Parts: sequence; C-alpha cells; structure tokens
Amino acid sequence: MANALPSLFWPLFWAVITIGLYLLSRAIHQRHSRWWTSPLLLTWSQCCALMLILHTNYQDYILGTHWLLTMLGPATVAFAMPIYEQRRLIRQYWYVLLIGVTVGSIIAFVSTWFLAWVLGLSPDLRLSLMPRSITTPFALEFAKETGGIPELAATCVVITGMLGASFGGTLLRWLPLRSAFSRGALFGMGAHAFGTAKARQVGTIEGSVAGLTMILAGIVGMLVAPFLAWFLR
Repeated sequence: MANALPSLFWPLFWAVITIGLYLLSRAIHQRHSRWWTSPLLLTWSQCCALMLILHTNYQDYILGTHWLLTMLGPATVAFAMPIYEQRRLIRQYWYVLLIGVTVGSIIAFVSTWFLAWVLGLSPDLRLSLMPRSITTPFALEFAKETGGIPELAATCVVITGMLGASFGGTLLRWLPLRSAFSRGALFGMGAHAFGTAKARQVGTIEGSVAGLTMILAGIVGMLVAPFLAWFLR
C-alpha cells in the first residue's frame, strides 16, 4: 500500500493542480480581461512552469490529466449551436464562407507543411503543426486522424491563437476591411477561439462571424485531413 501511494499521488496531484490553476486563471481573466490573461494561456504557462520546477516529464503529467483531453471530444458537439443560431447568415453568405474558409484552410495547412519541411522536421511533427489554425477539439482529432501528436497539436493551436489575437487588432488598422463580416472572418480564421474572443470586443457581428468561421474551418479541416495526410506523406 505504501509503495502504491506515490504512483497514485502524482496523477491526482496534477489533475487537481490543473483544475485549480484553471479556476484561478479564470478569476484573473474576469477581473482583467485581456488576451494575455486568457485562462487557457495562463493555465498552460503555469503548468509548464510548475513541471519544470518539479522536474516532471510530460508522460507523468498526462497520466493524471488525459481525461481532460478526452472530454474535448464530446464538447465538439456543442459547436453545432452557433451554426444553428447563425443559420440566416449562412444562407445569405454561404458561398463566401465556403470559398473563404476552404481556401484559407488549405493555405494554412500547405504553408505550415512547407515551412516545417524546409526546417527539416519529421513527418510526425509536420502533421502535428498543420492543424494550428483550427480550434483545439478539431486539431486533436486532425492529429489523431493523420498520425500526428495530438498534445503537440493542441500546444500549437494555443500559440497560434495567442499571436493571432495579439496582432489581429493591428492588422485591422492596416488592412482596408470595412465590413463587420470580413473583420470577424479575419479573427475566426486566423486565431480561432482566441480570435473569436477578441472579435467580440470589436463588435457583436464580428464576434458571431468569427465563431462561425472558426467552426466551419474545423469542419473543413476534418474533411480534408485524410486527403492531405495521404498526399503529403
């Protein structure tokens, strides 16, 4: 029993710590709503810092928190609600959304693969980097479907979203995007959930369009994932 205690302690420890840090980060974000106070970013960075301090490897950490990743699968079903709520917008601009999201997704996938190839990264790493422009639940499934590393894919999504939300406001000042539709699509396609949160600060329509674009980009990504994986391997 005594020998089993350490093996039971650390998985429970990391599960409790991750949830506790998330709740703390959420409280911070409610008081100081900025992109750099996002609960996802703060929880991730604090967990990484604590792992370094305690000299914990990834395998030990994921042993107690893998169930959190598993829960992202059922959560994907909730993405159907925004699509239903914005059905009038989809009917009006379905061709613009379809063309824009499809072209944007293919450019994101191919450009990421090309840069990873130029840098000499392995095929597994390339496939893990490719879904960086789609939201986490879809990115995890993309990596599983194509043979990438789901956990690394999730990390790339966080970094992409953080940078996209950070520089998206600057791009809006430089680019001649006058319609709320185009501004929302910019955030949704380029920075998924982070961008959607930023778009909501810009305007209600921008936030709705960003969320819709994010969801459609994830769906398109899952549809083209098997073909891209077969073609690029």
